[in-house]
Amino acid sequence: MKLRVFVAFAIILGIVAGAEIRLRAQGQDQQQKITDTQRAQTEVMLTNLRDAVKKNYYDPAYHGLDIDARYKTYKERLIKAETLGDAFRTVAAFLSGLDDSHTFFIPPRRSYRTEYGYQMQMFGDACFITNVRPETDAAKKLHPGDQVMTLDGFGINRKDLWQLEYFLNQLAPKPASEFTLRDPSGTVRKELVLTKYIKGRKLRDLTSSYEGQSLEDEEDKELHLLRNRYVEREDVMIWKMPEFVYIDSEIDHLIGLARKHKTLILDLRGDPGGAVDVLDHMIGSFFDHDVQVAMRVTRKDKKPMMAKTVGKNIFAGSLIVLVDSRSASAAELFARVIQLEHRGTVLGDHSSGSVMEAREYPFTAGMDILIVFGASVTDADLIMSDGKSLEKTGVTPDEIVLPTPSQLAGGEDPVLARAAELAGIKLDGLAAGKLFPYEWAPL
Repeated sequence: MKLRVFVAFAIILGIVAGAEIRLRAQGQDQQQKITDTQRAQTEVMLTNLRDAVKKNYYDPAYHGLDIDARYKTYKERLIKAETLGDAFRTVAAFLSGLDDSHTFFIPPRRSYRTEYGYQMQMFGDACFITNVRPETDAAKKLHPGDQVMTLDGFGINRKDLWQLEYFLNQLAPKPASEFTLRDPSGTVRKELVLTKYIKGRKLRDLTSSYEGQSLEDEEDKELHLLRNRYVEREDVMIWKMPEFVYIDSEIDHLIGLARKHKTLILDLRGDPGGAVDVLDHMIGSFFDHDVQVAMRVTRKDKKPMMAKTVGKNIFAGSLIVLVDSRSASAAELFARVIQLEHRGTVLGDHSSGSVMEAREYPFTAGMDILIVFGASVTDADLIMSDGKSLEKTGVTPDEIVLPTPSQLAGGEDPVLARAAELAGIKLDGLAAGKLFPYEWAPL
């Protein structure tokens, strides 16, 4: 989730009957020859994306791109697309020329979901397997601490990893992934990991108490993953915040708990960001005065983006913030404000450098079968008080702490252990790694 202004897009995707292009299982939809109807639908998608960018993109010069000429080029490429996957990639590539982390194509839902069974992440300049899901092919062949040398023949680097994951998860899911790996001992091997396919949820008759309860149970499980988790140890509270999506009262409750301690360790690793108002309330909970988060630059004007203090209810103790390569958007802004205002210490890895403000726009195509798709379009750049943007640069921690391959393999968390040391409590890497175990989304 990105720093954005929320619209009802997610709700629309979830409730419109027949809202996805009917795709076949096992990834065959991406390889089958595109029909005339599908080609016409993807042309509508391309046109809607062009119009959304022309109307709403924060830079009216589009970074020097000729949007109309680019539209013409990619429309011609759509005519030559041989499969639906090719067409989706063409539509997505049209927006990629802006090189903007928050401007991208949101393709239609598929009638199935893919589970690759592994999580990987950049640490420094190297990519490693961090988690494998039980009862998947990945669990048999991959191990935490394996360095990913190549995936499907492509080398992995910080700049391109998000594009590769976007391709695999959103545009063209694959039935298998080919890895070249190096284990912690230095041994290099190749593995072919099969993808697990799960039938997607269909619209249920909510007048049926059984089916309605099933849908509610699934949603509860997904929301459970977004819950705040915390641990209190002596004079230290450790707060794991997965996303910036909470109501003020929930943040106030956790800040109230933190005020009972001398030090708060706020763990924003893996936090992809969220809503602007949540970010503002979070920042306001750590300062006894209003703070400028950034200068918000739109196509029309420049205005300061302010976080208002919550007054006497702030946390005034010592603050340590943890970030990594998957900390994005609002998480990065929070960490950087803490640095610039000399309010606390930031530990971990360089953050992702995905910091803009965007709005999501839903669109539809088709008549007999309604297809819902969308676009995320950046409507503001955010310039920090030092005059710099975090886009593509991210936050450099005050102290860089990276896990070794052996520590990843052993389930250790040296970053949290180091934060605990700075806070004055004893917590070794293995114990730290057990505090907030990784949780997989429900299948």
